[in-house]
Amino acid sequence: MNFTRILRHLFMPPWRVRLAFPARTLRAIEAAIHECETTHAGEIRFAVESALPLFPLLRGQTARARALEVFAHLRVWDTEHNNGVLIYLLLADHDVEIIADRGVHARVGGEAWEQICREMEVLFRDGKFEAGVLHGVREVSKQLVRFYPSRGPGPNELANRPVVL
Repeated sequence: MNFTRILRHLFMPPWRVRLAFPARTLRAIEAAIHECETTHAGEIRFAVESALPLFPLLRGQTARARALEVFAHLRVWDTEHNNGVLIYLLLADHDVEIIADRGVHARVGGEAWEQICREMEVLFRDGKFEAGVLHGVREVSKQLVRFYPSRGPGPNELANRPVVL
């Protein structure tokens, strides 16, 4: 059990998300997702959470495990071509996770997602939250364009609005 991590989560107030991601930033992220999705047939979601609840934290839940839960909860897996991608940020751990549906993950691979996460984390360390997420959305889109190019206007299977948990 990591007591430092537990304390960091317990003392991470939910308002820290709103400080890092004010309404204008959330609108910019939503617009970027919408714009990027016009270039490919994939679907992107962004979710941010200040800290884990106490019981999952005590069980040692990782940011990756939480991202998988959020992926399922937001139904990112529920796209016709299995090409949904979740960008998840857990502020208390300063951790970004990208979870891709099996169709796109099989084509892109974990190394590319991990590289995007590291680039985002560099920007976040400098307090550039909006720039970090916008960079991540653009980089994820580059991967989606490679394997799921746009075939004209299609349905928007997942909401573009960022989720604050």
